[in-house]
Amino acid sequence: MRRGDPTCLGGFFEVWADRLYSLSLRLTGDPAAAEDIVQEAFVKLMAGADRIEGRSRLATWLYRVAYNASMDRLREQKKLAPVPADEDDEAALPMPTTLVEFGRSPEAMLRDAEMRHALDEAIQSLPPSLRAAFLLRDVEGLTTAEAAEALGLTETNLKVRLHRARLLLRERLSAFVARGSGGARS
Repeated sequence: MRRGDPTCLGGFFEVWADRLYSLSLRLTGDPAAAEDIVQEAFVKLMAGADRIEGRSRLATWLYRVAYNASMDRLREQKKLAPVPADEDDEAALPMPTTLVEFGRSPEAMLRDAEMRHALDEAIQSLPPSLRAAFLLRDVEGLTTAEAAEALGLTETNLKVRLHRARLLLRERLSAFVARGSGGARS
């Protein structure tokens, strides 16, 4: 890279151009600006290749160039207020006004936590022989043969215990679901 080897630069471009473009596009929201920023980053790389000291990864330097160029573009377009000189002044930084968990609502997360708790309780309420079969096979992921061997059972006997454990769990969890669907639990 320091010698200006075009194949080295070309290989680096192949690996990093899309990543820099993605970053720049996400920051600016402008595909044309993102393309310009990628070009600018690689022009700066070529122009300064002889001064590369190797203290940090070249990719890190390129990301920083793309970030700075993106922020400059936003400032030019007046989409972003100038960043204060003292970035440690948190009072000057904008604060979010609304925070939303896009994937799931708090009610769904609470319901899942309650369901996990109910499942844990239901597993613990199983007779030990059924609990062991269920835990080894369905929780730990052992094969039927492995779980049977671990418990000193025939595979048929393990399957019977596993079937009974699953039926009991289904029954207990059905009661939990029925309580929850009828409104608030007491």
